[in-house]
Amino acid sequence: MRLIGLAVVLAFSLLAPLAEAQQAGKVPRIGYLVLSPLTERPSPERAAFVTGLRELGWVEGKTIAIEYRSAKWNPEMFDDLAEELIRMKVDVIVTAGGEAAPKAAQRASSTIPIVMAASSDPIATGLVASLARPGGNVTGVSLMVPELGPKRLELLKEAAPKVSRLAVLWNPTFSEAELRATQAGARKLGITLKPMEVRSAQDLARAFAELERELPDALTMFFDPLSTGYRELVARFAKQHKLPTIFGAKEFAQAGGLVSYAPNIAEGFRRAATYVDKILKGAKPADLPVEQPTRFELVINLNKSPT
Repeated sequence: MRLIGLAVVLAFSLLAPLAEAQQAGKVPRIGYLVLSPLTERPSPERAAFVTGLRELGWVEGKTIAIEYRSAKWNPEMFDDLAEELIRMKVDVIVTAGGEAAPKAAQRASSTIPIVMAASSDPIATGLVASLARPGGNVTGVSLMVPELGPKRLELLKEAAPKVSRLAVLWNPTFSEAELRATQAGARKLGITLKPMEVRSAQDLARAFAELERELPDALTMFFDPLSTGYRELVARFAKQHKLPTIFGAKEFAQAGGLVSYAPNIAEGFRRAATYVDKILKGAKPADLPVEQPTRFELVINLNKSPT
């Protein structure tokens, strides 16, 4: 019996270092939760995130695993997808899709770190206590969306000084804070806003029909993860009716809009990789300040006249 007991002790003593070595060599698993559909060819944002990881020594499929999940334009799917990632025991969740994605991840877990790659207003939505000291399990990058609304109006006035009536296509799910800030800026500039809710393609068609009956002086659409899919339709409508436009993402200007002014969104995803790196090395989200953009892109479509 003593020999058997000794053999068992020896077996455990030999297996313990092996188990520790396997644990030490564990490949971290990252959850990647977004609103837009995943394509075979990575989007610029996803490519920027993976490149950012690589620059920090993390190679997808070798030293790190990424579990991709998409809500496919349906924010209601975020809760189920976040819970699925939690069950997979991911080490960090990276989110993009307005505040709905990090909110869902936060509901699913109050302990697993959550990194926002492109948040609009994390303080107003209660995701963090402050930018300097987030205080919970959420941190990442804020795009300063509400603050930029009034600035865009100033740029629009410079490009088209006669503008006094501005139609605003917006989605309440993502853009309430931006609308409030834009309304405040409009009052200072003497611009009357016509907010029009757009949550779907049907809403957009109804908005176009209403605008055709009473054309405004200019048109804008607040940027959110859903609105990018409508950028060509909005640009085409504005061009057809000779409406000056300004947007919060360069993709709108590239699609035919007049002006855009915004941070580089892909850069936010690259910066998200630095948060993942720090968290995997032991940092706590509560102690990592939320970053804001330091550079902004003004894109002017030279092929489109403001009149």
